[in-house]
Amino acid sequence: MQKAVPQKVINNRKPSVGRTLYQNKTLIIMCIPAIIYFIAFSYMPLPGIYVAFVNYNYRAGIFGSPFIGLRNFEFVAKSGKLWMLTKNTILFNFAFIILDNLLAVVVAILLKEIQSKMFRKVSQTMMFLPYFISQVLVGLLVFSLLNSDTGFLNVVLTRLGMTPLRLYKNGDAWPLIIILVHLWQKTGYNSVVYFAAIMGIDDSIIEASMIDGANGWQKIRHIILPSLRPTIVILLLFALGGIVKGDFGLFWNLVGRNPTLYQKVDIIEMFVYRATVSDFNFSTASAVGMYQSLVGFVLVLTVNTIVKKIEPDYSLF
Repeated sequence: MQKAVPQKVINNRKPSVGRTLYQNKTLIIMCIPAIIYFIAFSYMPLPGIYVAFVNYNYRAGIFGSPFIGLRNFEFVAKSGKLWMLTKNTILFNFAFIILDNLLAVVVAILLKEIQSKMFRKVSQTMMFLPYFISQVLVGLLVFSLLNSDTGFLNVVLTRLGMTPLRLYKNGDAWPLIIILVHLWQKTGYNSVVYFAAIMGIDDSIIEASMIDGANGWQKIRHIILPSLRPTIVILLLFALGGIVKGDFGLFWNLVGRNPTLYQKVDIIEMFVYRATVSDFNFSTASAVGMYQSLVGFVLVLTVNTIVKKIEPDYSLF
């Protein structure tokens, strides 16, 4: 009768931090630029939050200025602008997030269905180009199309005997204009991630479905969209983290210093910019910026908690 061979005792102890860093030294070296960036631009400026709680004085400096507690937040809340700024910022970003992802998925699927590789590459390039156009030029382009006197649209309407549109004197149409311009500029770029995810789907699965008689819509509904689900959820979570952070460049270059339009399109970033540059009110601007960060932080935690309960694998943490 053979004796049982004793098994080696497996060491389940976790490796030390130093050993882990040494084993992953290549990855750590590659991350150093990103680590330096976040330390320099995200963590080192954190003490500047104190500006939101003082009556900032140039000569005294941040920590020498008189402490006034929550008066800056109280001033912004009582001004009546906080709710309007928050509402505009969240509604615009909500529209951007939903329409961006929806159009990006549609464009990615359409590109996948194109049989000609040359036509696909040309189409991708043409849709990708607007992303690289400066938003200053985008603002100039929109102004040359819509301005009341010499805009292309009003010139055409005048020659047709119709009444010109005074869009820069009425803010009702501007939410739609801003959303359309944003989609024109960002859809091509946003579709790249989804197109890459679609290209990663095993072709044998799609071929098998076609052999079984699946049509194009069934292939998209039962194979492509379920495969894109993790990517969609992750990108939505990342986007929701910035739902109270507006696209300042787009809004400022399209609207600028036109108070007639502020009721419809004013966002938090524009208010902070005006308070800092025009009014030199750094304390109020910092208070609004801190409020913006706190709301975004709470939203990320809330949405991530909901996703974690529904689909734990798709949560960020």
